[in-house]
Amino acid sequence: MLDALTTPRGTPEEARLRRWQVTTVAVLLVGYAGYYLCRSNLSVAAPMMLAESSGLGLDRQSFGLISSLGVFAYAIGKLVTGVLGDFLGGRRMFLVGLFGAVLASVVFGLGSGISLFVAAWILNRFVQSGGWGGLVKVASAWFSPRVYGSIMGVLSLSFLFGDAAGRYFLGTLISRGFGWRAVFFIAAAVLAAIGLFAVLLLRSRPRDLGLPEPPVSPLSLFGPTGRPGPLGPPGDDERPASVLDLLRPYARSGSFWLVCAMSCGLTLIRETLNTWIPVYLVDVHGVSVASAAQYSALFPFVGGLSTLATGWASDRVGKGNRAAVAVPCLALCAASLAGLAWASRAGALTPALFLIGSVAFWLLGPYSLLAGAMAMDLGGRTGPATAAGLIDSAGYLGAVLSGFAFGRLVDVLGWATALRALVLVAGLTLVAALAYWRLCKGAGLPEVS
Repeated sequence: MLDALTTPRGTPEEARLRRWQVTTVAVLLVGYAGYYLCRSNLSVAAPMMLAESSGLGLDRQSFGLISSLGVFAYAIGKLVTGVLGDFLGGRRMFLVGLFGAVLASVVFGLGSGISLFVAAWILNRFVQSGGWGGLVKVASAWFSPRVYGSIMGVLSLSFLFGDAAGRYFLGTLISRGFGWRAVFFIAAAVLAAIGLFAVLLLRSRPRDLGLPEPPVSPLSLFGPTGRPGPLGPPGDDERPASVLDLLRPYARSGSFWLVCAMSCGLTLIRETLNTWIPVYLVDVHGVSVASAAQYSALFPFVGGLSTLATGWASDRVGKGNRAAVAVPCLALCAASLAGLAWASRAGALTPALFLIGSVAFWLLGPYSLLAGAMAMDLGGRTGPATAAGLIDSAGYLGAVLSGFAFGRLVDVLGWATALRALVLVAGLTLVAALAYWRLCKGAGLPEVS
């Protein structure tokens, strides 16, 4: 997939550009994977924290409240940090989010009582909200639109394989006797070490190294150059003149709002399963806490395979309309969720694990396109971080329901009924994807592959 980037050919300048492209992908991939050590830690530690409820004052609803408020802070943060990323630069935004997550995780690990847990988790999710927009801003400056899907498929492994590796690693710590506080401290230490390498190796754009820059996507809402209207200060022609100039194209685009609607549904499903799979496996199938943490790695791991396939396919079909790949995936995702609801009633662990993997495969590929390749297509050179931030913000506002509301639904109606509610969400998201496909197909989008 990356042969075009890793095979030195042509002039020495082209070979140097490819080496730096590979370096940039590696730093962004490992760096954003590290973010998830300081995000998955709450889900992995949840069974231990709930078992210690008498000392911590937690039950399922209060734990769900911490999770939901964190998601809400993440959604609001996306609105702020996405815009800031396009004004301040992707590299700076990426590093601020990384080291902010280190600090917040340490504070959470030192805490006791729901008030401090809520405050620390809100801080953690808010600062982390700038990481993905920063990544998208940097990637859009380094790569051609014809490989956006493939490159973002690879970079999406950061939050899928990274999440899987993080959950497995933290679950291993638990199996060796480490407590939930140690889980938070160790996650913070590993992320801090990764951040030091990112400081040394990450560059915002080829121009910073005297290298040529790739073209802008023809799908950009900012015009064929990616930079309509008045520009920023001399020497900074990628910076918009004002927030209004940055936001106006998105507000006027019907296709952009449909992408936001898809993000709302898919993020709700993703965040629900990310948060509750370990608890589900303990409650319904009676596995140990450590095994539940390790089994939960199946969801992001299988999803990682999907992002590679979906990203590659989206560069090559649909005349630039990436929903041509997303629509059949979402139909199969809804069917897999219905099967998981059945497996929950039957108490069958093996079919449940298979169906968790199936949901991951059909869900996470289309999910990765929204604030990845689609955001880069729409944002051009001027606004990719803002596009990613707005799309993700819409998603995480919907995902606020993944914590408290889903936990309440499980307590009142049981796991099978709660999972059937996710089938409904998947169906509504499929409707939005079909509308986007038809709208963009009718508009005659140019081929970007």
